[in-house]
Amino acid sequence: MSVPVDSQTAAVAAGGCEAIRYLQVALAQGQDWHIALLEAVGRWDIPEETHDGRLYRYLIDGEALDWMLVAERLCASVDGVLPENEKMVFLFHGRFPEEVSPESFRALIGGARYRQYLNYFYGVIVEEALFRAVREEVRKEKWASGFSRAQDPTDEVYRRIYRQERAVLLKEFRKAKGYPHRRSTSLLEMKEFTYWLFKYRLNRSDRARVASDTRKGLDWLRNNGLLGRSVPVG
Repeated sequence: MSVPVDSQTAAVAAGGCEAIRYLQVALAQGQDWHIALLEAVGRWDIPEETHDGRLYRYLIDGEALDWMLVAERLCASVDGVLPENEKMVFLFHGRFPEEVSPESFRALIGGARYRQYLNYFYGVIVEEALFRAVREEVRKEKWASGFSRAQDPTDEVYRRIYRQERAVLLKEFRKAKGYPHRRSTSLLEMKEFTYWLFKYRLNRSDRARVASDTRKGLDWLRNNGLLGRSVPVG
């Protein structure tokens, strides 16, 4: 028997409401806000929603969790309750008032959410870092060869990492997703595209190349002081 659309919508929304209620109760009972927030993230069960006119897509491809986006949504649900300075430091710099170890992070959000988070970490954060690392390499090479730094190295970066130019890959991604072809790319679509590129690269590279690229991305994050900022992995 099919479930009415309204019932389906209510069932999906319940996951978010439960997480919000949990956060509100935990804060009222005096629990440290960052611990309560992480536990609420573990209870969040909405893949995407439109809230206050904005589309939130928390789960990419049903497997990669943007936990900071969930945390942002949860913080907004208890606006005025959290310490304002600590909340802003967390949202803009990814730092809690106290350090949270990778083991504690995993325990607080739960194993299932942690696996989804790792998919996002490697598939979006590290993939973006890999792009930036290779872009720096290309720019240094061009500068050493006497070319102007003003030249856009984007296509060369995509060819080195994915063996195709960006326009070709973006067209293939949109075709696979059934998305219309536009001149611009939204932040939401860019995250999905990045995750698609991650899986595209994994399917077309040998293990040694995948491991090397992953290290390059992680090294870029580490060298720029970003490893450990909203990315507590062990």
